Formats: sequence, C-alpha cells, structure tokens
Amino acid sequence: MVHSMTAFARVERPGPQGTLSWELRSVNHRYLEPHLRLPETFRELESGVREALRRRLSRGKVECVLREARDEDAVLRVDARRAAQLVAAAEDVAALIARPAKLDPLAVLAWPGVLAGAEVDDAELGAQTLALFEAALDELLEGRQREGRELARLIEERLVQVLAEVTTLRTLLPELLALQRRRILERCAEAGVEFEPARLEQELVLLAQKSDVAEELDRLETHVAEVRRVLAGSGAAGRRLDFLMQELNREANTLGSKAIDARASQAAINLKVLIEQMREQVQNIE
Repeated sequence: MVHSMTAFARVERPGPQGTLSWELRSVNHRYLEPHLRLPETFRELESGVREALRRRLSRGKVECVLREARDEDAVLRVDARRAAQLVAAAEDVAALIARPAKLDPLAVLAWPGVLAGAEVDDAELGAQTLALFEAALDELLEGRQREGRELARLIEERLVQVLAEVTTLRTLLPELLALQRRRILERCAEAGVEFEPARLEQELVLLAQKSDVAEELDRLETHVAEVRRVLAGSGAAGRRLDFLMQELNREANTLGSKAIDARASQAAINLKVLIEQMREQVQNIE
C-alpha cells in the first residue's frame, strides 16, 4: 500500500509545568528533510526526534514543532546559581564599556534556564515528550496512508483508461495496416510507377513492420501491470512509480510517431494525457 507524503498531525498532553503539543506537517520532497522547531529546554531531544523520523519515514519535507504552554498556576523558581553566573558575566562585559546600561532583572529572568517551574525529572520529561512525538508520528502516518489510498484509486482509474486505449488500438491495428497498404498502392498507381510484384510486396511488408505498434501495446500492458503491483506492495514506491511513468510515456511517444491515422494519433494523445495525470499524482507518493 502506497503512502502520500502530504499530511498533518497534532497531539498534546498535560505536563508538570503546562501543556506540551506537537504539530507535524509533511509535504512532498525528493528525500527526507526534517525541520525541527523546539524550545531551548528541549534541544537535547533533537537527535531522538530525527532518529524516529528516519526510522518511520523515507521521503518528504517534515516540519516538527514542539510547543509548551505554561500553566499560569504553576509555581516558578529561580535558578540562583545560573542567575548569578549570568549577572557576573554581564558585569564583566559592562566593565569594558564607558557608560554601560543598567542590567534589567527581567532580561536575566528571560535567559534560558534561569526561570523554571516546579521541579521535574528532566529524563522522564524527555521520555514523555518523545513518546508524545511518536503518537504524533502515528497520526501523521495514518493521514499519509489515507491520502495514499486515494492517490492509488485515482491512478487506478487512469490505468483502466490506458488499457481501454490499448484495446482500441489493438482492434484498429489490422484495419490501419490494411489502410496503409491501400494508400501506398493507390499512390503508386497515380504516379504511374510499376514495381515487380515480389519487390513491391517486400517493400509493403517492411513498411507494415515499421508501422506495427503491437510491441508498444504489449509493453504498455506490461507497465500497467507493474504499476498495479507496486501500488499493492509495501514500502516506499514513489521513485519506482515515477520511473514507470517515464516508461509509459516513452511508449506513448513511439505510438504517436508511428501513427498513420487520425484515430491512432488521438489515441496516442489520450495516452499521454492520462500518463501525465498519473505522473502528477505520483509526485506526492512516498
């Protein structure tokens, strides 16, 4: 089953100092490209978040945002040791300045790590935050799977139409080859050109072989079967499907170049339109 690369997920849970929430946004990209936005106090979780993404996703540009909404009723405490270090550093810098500005206590409190809420176990909080991220990732994957099913349905609709065009061309093939033979004989007669019957028949056979598209039709059917197999499989399929779209398009181009009738030309155009529609959908598949 294929997965889309586009999805959104949001989960939250109450914590000792307030509410933690993860927001994940995923869009299509050639490779896996994570973008993390974490509060400073949670920076140490970045490697764990990236590892979880690499373990469960293979492609897509993924934006991961962690927010912490502080509880207004939570008891705040000042890390006096860190604050003293910050003040001492500020005074050392002020000594180098002729007229230093007065140190603002609120600026000291705003420095990361100076003001904290209730005592918490940092290791336990980190583990809980990563577990919450896994839950958000579960929700994101469910969304990618749902959209993947819809993309597969849209592609399947166009595969059915591709096979319908192939069937139409197979039905027309004998008629088209006979039409080409008749046109050549008529032109020879109009030009008053006479050929030895054996030589003429040989040339007609060669022209018929050049105009025969049975091989291209066979390959189209083979590629359609392979696309269906990939859609029904597991794991990342986007790159494989993109390659198959190129192969389908190659056969459609060959059909167009060999077309000897307006109906065959139109069928080739219809095939190229269907293939391009599928290719656009494939760009969103992981």
